[in-house]
Amino acid sequence: MLTERQKEIVKSTVPLLETGGEALTTHFYKIMLSEYAEVRPLFNQAHQQSGAQPRALANSVLMYAKHIDKLENLGDLPAQIVNKHVALQVQAEHYPIVGTCLLRAIREVLGAEIATDEVIAAWGAAYQQLADILIAAERSVYDRTAEAEGGWRGERAFKVEKKVQESAEITSFYLAPADGGAVMAHLPGQYIGLRVVVDGVEQRRNYSLSAPANGKRLRISVKREAGGKVSNFLHDQVQVGDTLQLFPPAGHFTLQESSKPLVLISGGVGITPTLPMLATALAAQRPVTFIHCARDRSVHAFRERIDQLAAEHPQLTRYYCYDRAVPEDAVDAEGYITEQRLGEWLPASRDADVYFLGPRPFMHVLKRSLHSLGVPDKQVRYEFFGPAEALA
Repeated sequence: MLTERQKEIVKSTVPLLETGGEALTTHFYKIMLSEYAEVRPLFNQAHQQSGAQPRALANSVLMYAKHIDKLENLGDLPAQIVNKHVALQVQAEHYPIVGTCLLRAIREVLGAEIATDEVIAAWGAAYQQLADILIAAERSVYDRTAEAEGGWRGERAFKVEKKVQESAEITSFYLAPADGGAVMAHLPGQYIGLRVVVDGVEQRRNYSLSAPANGKRLRISVKREAGGKVSNFLHDQVQVGDTLQLFPPAGHFTLQESSKPLVLISGGVGITPTLPMLATALAAQRPVTFIHCARDRSVHAFRERIDQLAAEHPQLTRYYCYDRAVPEDAVDAEGYITEQRLGEWLPASRDADVYFLGPRPFMHVLKRSLHSLGVPDKQVRYEFFGPAEALA
């Protein structure tokens, strides 16, 4: 049980976490990934090398320490963590490993004079509180998913029915259960977890579901990443008829029911979760503004489909912006998206629901611009591909 004294001790470490949190979490990952092989598949090594994973964890630890006495102030952070864990199949037995490595990292990075026995005990109690909350929430999701029609627990074999190249970088995989059974309905914006073995090493990744639920199959649309072990494996080696192991759909970045105008903004492969959102909104007759930004025409996936939907649905307005364009591209703007352009494309009434996803610099610009343009902050939602870092 976390005592009031222990809460105060944890909060007293906030200044240290603000200045040295990333060093602490980097050391934590070094310990855990070198000494506990069983958890390595849960972590994308590219995110480790780029520093994205340590930065994201540092932010989460900092937020938890700041709000240790009022966890409701964490907002959506716990739900985001739970969904990421569920998609990768984090289990209760993994939590003691994380706790052991975290406390050891605190001691080794901060030193015995700062990380006293009392501080370590306080952080141990705080971590156990958080672990208990997350384990219970994740168990509930696992149970609910297994009990749903067409649902399952753990991994399930899916056959690749079709493989379609959508652009120079993005390929779609149409996946149907190998057992011939039904597939649970996913929410627009959710993703699946995928487990593969590449060069003898188990890897797990999340991929957005790029088509609405139909009860029969799933579709993911994967961008080939330079040096990406799993994306290149899928593009180059996985063929029609092959079997992939999938974890059930998860994700907190989902389209909420509303009658307000909807704005979907994406950059690059960020378009994938907006596609089922768009289909769902159009079926409900919502006015939709669809904005997509790409480097050039060759990497713009699903353009023909969006154009077709715009021709069929008068309530859909779409805009395209390319970094580099030629006249025959017929785009609405060239160069990077700006606040001025965004202001011209948004609905006249700023009382709209806005969802956006794309590269991190793109998302920084959008978050700042949407606030400046008067879109209510509570009606703006965004998601990260990979670790969820702070988006100032």
